Amino acid sequence: MRVLIVEDEPYLAEAIRDGLRLEAIAADIAADGDAALEQLSYTVYDVVVLDRDIPGPNGDEIARHLAGQPAAPRVLMLTAADRLDDKASGFESGADDYLTKPFVLKELVLRLRALARRPSTGTPPILERDGIRLDPFRREVYRDGRYVSLTRKQFAVLEVLMTAGGGVVSAEVLLERAWDENADPFTNAVRITISTLRKRLGEPWLIQTVAGVGYRIGPADA
Repeated sequence: MRVLIVEDEPYLAEAIRDGLRLEAIAADIAADGDAALEQLSYTVYDVVVLDRDIPGPNGDEIARHLAGQPAAPRVLMLTAADRLDDKASGFESGADDYLTKPFVLKELVLRLRALARRPSTGTPPILERDGIRLDPFRREVYRDGRYVSLTRKQFAVLEVLMTAGGGVVSAEVLLERAWDENADPFTNAVRITISTLRKRLGEPWLIQTVAGVGYRIGPADA
């Protein structure tokens, strides 16, 4: 999952970003409405965590903009405006969820996972392929009924590969979806993570390398 945090308080934004990363959620920050719209124009996000009171186009304007876009990310408004009519106007603007400040990070994580498992594209809440069962909400992976313990990054990479439904995913896309905007495009992190993930899943290997293209989930002869 990749999330855009739109928040003009830098310390709060960084705290949320760092907390989400510990939960295997790639997160970027936009400090105002203009920056948010720019990042949304060239990066695919699953959820936008959106403060309403920000410089430039405010949160309501951004939510309305996204509501009119095909395959737009989900919107979770995270704001100090806690009156019932504030919440009503937020949902009317296009919010999918609404969380008021102060908040507990764990609740934010749970809400993000709940939103991401119900994307508009119709991806099923539990991903299953070739004996692998991945539950994004519970953060659990099984292979042929056997529980597989994964690191946060291994889980994130596997989720991207499973979502592709057997299609080939390039290293660049894996960096974009499982890491964040600060990922070094020349790093070997993808190759290393794929290698350790293969070993965790066990034999026969289910993550195949397509030379010069990327990686896919499936048996070697598929």
